[in-house]
Amino acid sequence: MTDEKQKAHLIVDDDFTVADVDPRVFGTLVEHLGRCVYGGIYDPESEYADEDGFRTDVLDLVRELGVTTVRYPGGNFVSGYRWEDGVGPRDQRPLRLDLAWHSTETNAVGLHEMENWLHKAGEKNVEGQGIGRPLEMMEAVNLGTRGLEDALNLVEYANIPGGTERSEQRRANGADEPFGIKLWCLGNEMDGPWQLGHSSAEEYASKVQQVAAGMRQIDPSVELVVCGSSGHGMPEFSRWEGTVLDRAYNNVDFVSCHAYYHMVNDDLASFLASGVDMDGFIADVSASIDAAKARAKSSHQVNISFDEWNVWYLDSEPSKVPSGIDNWPVAPHLLEDVYSTADAVVVGDLLITLLKHADRVRAASIAQLVNVIAPIMVPAQGKAYRQTSFFPFAQTAQAAQGATVLRPRLNTSHVSTDKYGEVDALDTVALRCADGSLAVLAVNRNTEKPLDFTVSVPGAVQSASALTLHEDDWSLANTDEQPERVGLKENSSVSVEAGEKSSEVSVSLPAVSWTILRVR
Repeated sequence: MTDEKQKAHLIVDDDFTVADVDPRVFGTLVEHLGRCVYGGIYDPESEYADEDGFRTDVLDLVRELGVTTVRYPGGNFVSGYRWEDGVGPRDQRPLRLDLAWHSTETNAVGLHEMENWLHKAGEKNVEGQGIGRPLEMMEAVNLGTRGLEDALNLVEYANIPGGTERSEQRRANGADEPFGIKLWCLGNEMDGPWQLGHSSAEEYASKVQQVAAGMRQIDPSVELVVCGSSGHGMPEFSRWEGTVLDRAYNNVDFVSCHAYYHMVNDDLASFLASGVDMDGFIADVSASIDAAKARAKSSHQVNISFDEWNVWYLDSEPSKVPSGIDNWPVAPHLLEDVYSTADAVVVGDLLITLLKHADRVRAASIAQLVNVIAPIMVPAQGKAYRQTSFFPFAQTAQAAQGATVLRPRLNTSHVSTDKYGEVDALDTVALRCADGSLAVLAVNRNTEKPLDFTVSVPGAVQSASALTLHEDDWSLANTDEQPERVGLKENSSVSVEAGEKSSEVSVSLPAVSWTILRVR
């Protein structure tokens, strides 16, 4: 890094756009893992529980967070899951071993309960937060230990109005109207050796070809997400995507991407540049899709579902699963990472990366929602609270509702990283919002230096304001003991040089910070 003052300049022009933001980009994952479901969204013993056992404090924060879709019930969990275990009278549901997370699954929450929760989570609260409609289910089918027949049974159960064995079973279980689930994941991370029933690309492609065609015979309107490689660095990456798409291109709608990031060996500079890897991942998968489309001579467009992404310290103590043949706990504390301010800045940067690819990434899910590597934490005793990562997600989701991603021109200084070499010191994306205002999301990747950021916008500016997530000690986090230690602060450095045809808005961005600049 040089001693020169860090600067960046963004030129915004509404004539150059990337794409409209798909609401599905602000999805999440609710997996039967640790305390995400039991002790997270559902806890009938809690003082905050409603008549159905759902925590109202969690529901309030979910509405504020602005999530739109929920991928369910996994995750690794789905590869051993029998969906029938989670329907019907609770007192008749079996206890099962969950091999993915070495736990006991009670099946107290299943498909009907999740559909009920999705309706509640989408309701607007007294502050007007919430999307005003049920959250959309992204249902995952088990292609690890199961296959075609069970997938067809589940689609029939969920989507056929009535008159058949499975649809009448649903009605008898209390849901007279079909669930109408449109978005389906065909398995999970099927190339991973950790995955129950993992397979080769050829084996998985053959199964997908059969399952996708069969599901469409029942409900032609379904949208299907096929498993891509479960990581950018997997040995079969790219070849896997090509093999699967060559067999099933015209019968699927999305390819999944999964990526998690964390700081290694105190290398903050490389960690702050994690978006560089995500950017390359998206570009590589897009190229695989385009190549398969050309080989298929197809007019059908397959997009990307980045349906697992987050910061996750996967080698840390909270991520160690139970062990032992006589130790299968119910809802153990697993993957309960406590996020620092720097972690939240990286989450904000990953959101920027997803939006910059809005033409290809048409669905995404931060993994996960509650307690488990999550923006929302629920103490064993006490009220749910916001982790640091909550803030950039909620602000971005709110600004992006009905927005269009612009393709501005950026001039920025650079920073050096051990992992990615020279990278832009500023990462940013500009949105033309539904109300006509401009939202600019920006991350200063400098580890020590502030950055002077200027945005040139068309027309006269009426007002400009900014909120910044930053702490001089970037390791600070929100905890059970201090749940409001870190939050957004008004950035008073905003200044405007207004003109009739164009204006310049300037703001100072602290080192290791995420900022949303709103211009009207």
